[in-house]
Amino acid sequence: MTNKELFEALRMFEKEKDIPMEYMLAQIEKAIKVACKNYFDGNEDVTFTADPDKNTIDVKLKKTVVDEVFDPSFEISLEDAQKALKRKTIELGDEVDVPLDPKKLGRIAISSARNVIRQGIRASEKGQTLIEFQNRLGEIATATVERIDPRSGSATIRIGKSEAMLPKSEQLGLENIKEGDHVKVYIADVKDNEKGPHAIISRTHSDFVRRLFEKEVPEIFDGIVEIKSVSREAGSRTKMAVTSANPDIDAIGACIGQRGARVNSIVAELGGEKIDIIEYSDDPKKYISAALSPAQVIKVEITDEEKRSCRATVPDGQLSLAIGNKGQNARLAARLTGWRIDIRPESGFYGEDEEEEKPAETAENAEAEEIVEAPETEEIAAAEETEELFETEETEAADGAEEG
Repeated sequence: MTNKELFEALRMFEKEKDIPMEYMLAQIEKAIKVACKNYFDGNEDVTFTADPDKNTIDVKLKKTVVDEVFDPSFEISLEDAQKALKRKTIELGDEVDVPLDPKKLGRIAISSARNVIRQGIRASEKGQTLIEFQNRLGEIATATVERIDPRSGSATIRIGKSEAMLPKSEQLGLENIKEGDHVKVYIADVKDNEKGPHAIISRTHSDFVRRLFEKEVPEIFDGIVEIKSVSREAGSRTKMAVTSANPDIDAIGACIGQRGARVNSIVAELGGEKIDIIEYSDDPKKYISAALSPAQVIKVEITDEEKRSCRATVPDGQLSLAIGNKGQNARLAARLTGWRIDIRPESGFYGEDEEEEKPAETAENAEAEEIVEAPETEEIAAAEETEELFETEETEAADGAEEG
């Protein structure tokens, strides 16, 4: 490779990888010193100059002019020095910079130099990747799917000029990502270890929904509407509590948008995931009642303020609606509010009066693993069948109110 070809390659690398040419030239200088040290028995007193504009590289090795050479790695004869430098004024004892052709350093020395250059470039690439991910930490990025692992289902994606891994566990359950797709992802964390920097990428993180709303709803971006809390079971359902700093602006309506345009755009991005948007309240009773939507709540009683426990009473026919499929609605409400919620039917449980204390249907907090189950009654079964209809009617009513 000629000097011109070398500089053209460096310019192309700078453009594609965002690694400055000065950095790569510094790695080449470092590599040549390592090669000289190996080839000349420890002599690494090298002068390296490069001029990209003129496509020139000049390498010189310092040696001492002697009458009789005993160590050619550090010494040069007077005759050879005058010939190499084309100067007759050189005298014995002078230290001179002898021009050096790197190609003559030997196969092993050149191989070592290449390794140094590669290591330097890899280190720079890792640094660029780390910076790029750190600048986007906690944000949404649009990524291109480059390949899918047929075994694990993990996707290798490209964000800008950096690669990252989107594990199957961080993908939405029913979505089918394909090579070449453009997907939005949330950069949840950035780590750096011996394998290099890597980002924790997710589409299931609760903050992914939060950031989608911030991008879609100008009132949230401007700080007029605030998202107070989000609880999510990715791919299935999300509950989000919002409030408005301006009494003239409806927080829920702003998030839904005209005819549901804003929320529908986010639902589409999430593959049809249901989103319940409720009004936040500083009054825990009102907040918990809203969080159990779409079920109606008759009353909420605080049973233990310190432990943040309460009892919510719902109409008999809406017990399973309040609890949700496999306890999902109650779980999400508990995580959203941070309260432990005991859900009871208005008429109480069968045989409750005969027992000193009957275990209530319980929604644990965000870390709980218990599943709340409702008594098997014909009324509850009917409520489960009508849950989806109930939500549809409630949404249509909200849209009608907004249009009015």
